[in-house]
Amino acid sequence: MTLIDGKKVASEIKSELKKQIDELLQAGKNPPGLTAILVGENPASEIYVTSKGKACEEIGMRSKTEKLPSSISEEELISLIKNLNDDSSVNGILVQLPLPKHINENKVIESVSPQKDVDGFHPINVGNLVIGKDGFAPCTPAGIQELLRRYKIETKGKHVVVLGRSNIVGKPIANLMLQKKADANSIVTICHSAAKDLAYYTKMADILIAAIGQPNFVKGDMVKEGVVVIDVGINRVEDKSKAKGYRVVGDVEFESAAQKASYITPVPGGVGPMTIAMLLKNTFKAYTMYGE
Repeated sequence: MTLIDGKKVASEIKSELKKQIDELLQAGKNPPGLTAILVGENPASEIYVTSKGKACEEIGMRSKTEKLPSSISEEELISLIKNLNDDSSVNGILVQLPLPKHINENKVIESVSPQKDVDGFHPINVGNLVIGKDGFAPCTPAGIQELLRRYKIETKGKHVVVLGRSNIVGKPIANLMLQKKADANSIVTICHSAAKDLAYYTKMADILIAAIGQPNFVKGDMVKEGVVVIDVGINRVEDKSKAKGYRVVGDVEFESAAQKASYITPVPGGVGPMTIAMLLKNTFKAYTMYGE
């Protein structure tokens, strides 16, 4: 069994980007710029946005966070986004979700220029992903594909079973793996809560991607020998032996699944670190595709 080390791969991606940005600076060019928009005071969102800022700093990318009160109106938020769309020093715009209930998330996502939508959530980028046209893929699915690529895991003709149908992970990773391209070209099945017997499908998987938000849901007896397990879940479970009173586990029961898997991602340290690395990669791509 090989452990898929997302921290190591994310670190490699950052080093590659830092080298490219250093070359831009030596040529007298401005580095790419990413602006994150944080509305209200969600502790998890704040931690995530701070770590994005640190990652930008590490590789020499410009980074700014617009912190806004939760009372901001939808119109004011969209107006700010339009200003960022027009600002040539901003290559990527990231609106941290969730937003307060009085703001329509879809309207906000659609107000971001598709050329600066480094989260890959704009309907134009979603459409490009489905038809196989180059654009921005959402960061977590792109990170999963990058892990498969870097670990040289064969995907052509392999049965990929995706647990979960969210717009952030399930649907986009299914569409990425369907494409007639390298590191894809797979047979894809998407499963969700309406399936009467999930184990029936998970046992067929050559590559199982679990993204359902249920701690330790997939047990070893639900997968076949030699399966590649990609665990996207990040769940807190009570653990009084830990200082924080909890530990983080995935959607897959690691110990039992690892006994059968040929490759498996740990939680934490698997898919998680890849999300920010791919966000940086998307921002650099926006910079190169659409100019400074």
